[in-house]
Amino acid sequence: MKRNRSFNPKPMLFLAALFVVFCGFIWQQNQHTLYVIGDSTVRNSNKETWGWGTFIGGYFDTTKLKTSNQAMAGRSTRTFIKEGRWDKVLSTLKAGDFVMMQFGHNEGSVPDTTKAGYRGVLKGIGDETKELVWPDGKPETVHTYGWYLSKFVKEAKAKGATVFICSMIPRNEWADGKVKRANNDYGKWAQEVAQREGAFFIDLNKITADKYDKMGPDEVKKLFPGDHTHTSQEGAKINAQSVVDGLKELKNDPLKPYFL
Repeated sequence: MKRNRSFNPKPMLFLAALFVVFCGFIWQQNQHTLYVIGDSTVRNSNKETWGWGTFIGGYFDTTKLKTSNQAMAGRSTRTFIKEGRWDKVLSTLKAGDFVMMQFGHNEGSVPDTTKAGYRGVLKGIGDETKELVWPDGKPETVHTYGWYLSKFVKEAKAKGATVFICSMIPRNEWADGKVKRANNDYGKWAQEVAQREGAFFIDLNKITADKYDKMGPDEVKKLFPGDHTHTSQEGAKINAQSVVDGLKELKNDPLKPYFL
C-alpha cells in the first residue's frame, strides 16, 4: 500500500529566496557608482543653500548607475584628504566606477597652523611644498592645488575608475557687466591637471558663467540668498544642468550610456 506523503513547499521557497538574494548581490556587484567629491557648493545641508551634487543623480538611470555624494562643506583639496574623507571613498571605489570632483572655493588662504590657514594650499600645479609643524608637534607637508587634484586622479585611476575634474562654479561677482571667471587660476589649474593626468575636464565655471551673463546681475542675485558663493536650490539645479551640458560636450563621454 503506497503511503500518502504531503508536499512540503518550504525547501522550495527557501531556495527561491536564496536565488533572489544571490541575484541581488550579483546586480549590486555589477552596478557602477558615480562618486562626487568637493565642498559646500557640491553638497550643502543648509536649508537655504544647496550644492549641485544633490541633483546630479537625477539625470541618470539609477538601475545602472548610483550616485554617492561625498562632498563636504568647508573642505579644500587638502582637508578632504587630511580628514580621511578621500580614503573613505577609496575604500569602496571599484573598477568601472566614476569619480567627479570640484574644488577651489576653500583653497585661497595662506597655508599655516592657524584656523584660517588650516585648509589653504599652495597656488598652481607644481611640486612646491611648505612644511608645517602643528602645536601638538605633528608635521604636515602642504602641496599645491594641482598636486592634490593629481593625487585624486592617480589613486582613483589605480582602482580602475574614470575621473572627471570640474572647474569651480562661479561666484556672484561681476566686473564690467560680466561674471568673474576662474580661467586664470583655479579653473585654469584644474584643466591643466586634467590634461596632464588623463582625466576628463568639465569647464563648469565657464558653462555656468555664460548662463549668468545672459541672465544679468539682477536675476543671478536671486540665486544667491545668503552670500556670493552658495546658491539656492534653483541655482544648484542650474549648476547640475551645467555639469550635464559639459558631459555632453565631451568626446566619447563615458557616462553617456547611463543618462535617462
